[in-house]
Amino acid sequence: MPISLRGCEWLAFYIGKIRPMFAFIGSGKALFLANNGKRYVPGKLSDMASQYVKLAGFDRTGACHLYRHNTATTMLDNGADLRHIQEMLGHASILTTQLYTHVSRKKLSEVYEATHPSAEGGSGLF
Repeated sequence: MPISLRGCEWLAFYIGKIRPMFAFIGSGKALFLANNGKRYVPGKLSDMASQYVKLAGFDRTGACHLYRHNTATTMLDNGADLRHIQEMLGHASILTTQLYTHVSRKKLSEVYEATHPSAEGGSGLF
């Protein structure tokens, strides 16, 4: 999985400075630890992200899924190949990843309407 230099720097900071404050002999090899020094239980990170989204004033649920969806859609809108996005998201089937294309089709329609000479909202070059 690709990771940015900035991401690596934050990870190194966490491993070197933060994780040791929570780790104990029973922590095991889990990378990210809860305040009690144990690995997070399934769904906990999603719950935490959802709480932060609400605290920021957004009335949305499913925060981690929203982040995944937004990342995939943004990459697709900026020219990423659907197969690369499939690999990044860990989808077994390309059909699952293709669900993200409907958003890009919407953007394509918006661009078409705003710029194509034959569209009603276009610049009318002809």
